[in-house]
Formats: sequence, structure tokens, C-alpha cells
Amino acid sequence: MCKAEFNKTQVLKYLLWTFIPAYIIQFCAAPLYNNHTQIAQLVIMAMMFVPTLGVFLSGADMKSIGWKPQIRKNLRTILIAWFAPVILTAVGAAIYFLFFPKHFDLSGEYITLLGGAAVREQMKTQGISYSNYLLIGLISSITFAPLVNMFAALGEEIGWRGFLYPQLEARFGRTKGWLLGGAIWGAWHWPLIWLIGYEYGAASGNPIGYAGFPVSGMLLFSVYTAGLGILPAWLYEKSGSIWVPSLLHGALNAAAGNPLMVCLTNTGSARLLGPAPNGILSGLPFLVIGAVLLLHEKRNH
Repeated sequence: MCKAEFNKTQVLKYLLWTFIPAYIIQFCAAPLYNNHTQIAQLVIMAMMFVPTLGVFLSGADMKSIGWKPQIRKNLRTILIAWFAPVILTAVGAAIYFLFFPKHFDLSGEYITLLGGAAVREQMKTQGISYSNYLLIGLISSITFAPLVNMFAALGEEIGWRGFLYPQLEARFGRTKGWLLGGAIWGAWHWPLIWLIGYEYGAASGNPIGYAGFPVSGMLLFSVYTAGLGILPAWLYEKSGSIWVPSLLHGALNAAAGNPLMVCLTNTGSARLLGPAPNGILSGLPFLVIGAVLLLHEKRNH
């Protein structure tokens, strides 16, 4: 992977072709969320490939993104990408429940809210207890789910880490470039946060909402992604392969919902704090890792 040279025209084209279609998709998907949740989720998953479309339509060279996984050479970065999200998510959830122990819940309230009583009845019929269901989810999030999710996450990573981050780093330097890239990445999700409470509100099992809705959630998510984006950017630079940050992105998507499965649903403004890793308390491990990586890279450059 070679160092990028800043191309203002390509960056502007990328942002236009990445944001406009994604925002249109989100405005179309939002009304489907209440009565056609699965369809809405498929539409949102398809949106993950819009950043790749943005790179292609910007006229950028996609050959130098780093298509070879180079597994033997990148074994260390692959292991970090695979397992760091579930570990950091678990540590963040533990921090949250230390502050809010009464929010810890094993009754299955969250899954009932999302899937209805029929889901619990189906589990009961199949002889699956809620604790076993949680264990299955945890095992999947550290085995096959990161790999499955990696292919959808690749659609985003080609755009964010493969194109935008190197461009912003070339223009603003590593620290400012990575932080700005992460904030932009978060803003890409804003319509869903605004329209349906995605990440912090109803779509995350918090029907009573939170203080400052939706602006506080939108801003907090961009702060979270600014810090979160440092680890995949670092892994991308170290590995030279776009598959490594895609694996991390997929692993994070697999692990992020686990803490919500053991938390009460109506936590109100506490949802801005956790237990999923996009909260202020539960996101601390990701932010600390990001800060350490930035300091480490500054010393070495």
C-alpha cells in the first residue's frame, strides 16, 4: 500500500457519491423499520456498499487499496482484528454495569422487545434457555460471525479506510486526518439516528428515548466513530490489506449487540453511556486504544 497524494476533486466527488445515495437510502429505510424491520435491515446492509461506489465514481485508483490478505504476513493484525472487538466490547460493558448494576438483566426483555413474544415461545419450544441463547450469540461473535460480516463491512472499508482516511492523512496529517475521517464516518449514519433513534433509541431497544434526542445521539456517534476509526486505520497501515480492517469491522458488528442482550431496555438517557460500545462509558476501551495508538504513532514519526 503506497502513501496517498491528496486529491481534492476526488475527495469531494467521493463525499457526494457516498453521502447523497446513503442518505436517500436511510430516508427510504426508516419508514420500513416499524412494520418491515427485516426488509429495512437488508436495505441498510446494502447501503454498506455505497462507499465502494463512491470510490469508483470519484475516479480514484482502486488497484492500490490492498486486495491481497497476505495471511501469513498479517497473522498478528488478523488476530487483533478478529478478537479485539469482542474483548473491548466486554470490558466496556463491564464498566457500564459497574456504574449501573441494576440495569443488568437476564430475563430476555431485550429480545422480546425486538422480536416479540413469539421469539421467546419459539425458544421455549426448541428447549433453548435464554442463557444458552446468549452463549450461542457469544460463541458466534468470536467464531464465524466476524468472517461472515467481513464481506458486508468490506463495502464500507474500501471507502473509509481504503480511500478517505489516507486522503485526509495526506492533507491534514495522521492525527487530524484519522479523527476527521472518523467524524465523517459517523455523520454518514445520522439520518437513521435522527429518524428512528438508531444506535441509541428505539431501534436499539430504548423506546423511551434519551435527553437531547436526536442531536445528542448524532454528535455522540461521531465522537465514538472518531475514536473507533483509529484502530482499523492503524491495522490497515500495518497490514497493507483492506481485508484486515474489514474483519475488525465485521467482528465489531458481531459483538456490539451482546451487551444489549443482558441489559434492561428502558434505560432512557443512560443509553448514551452504554452498554453497547457506542456509549460514553462502554466505548472507553476503544477510545483508550485509539489514544494510545495515536501517541505511539506520533513518537515514531
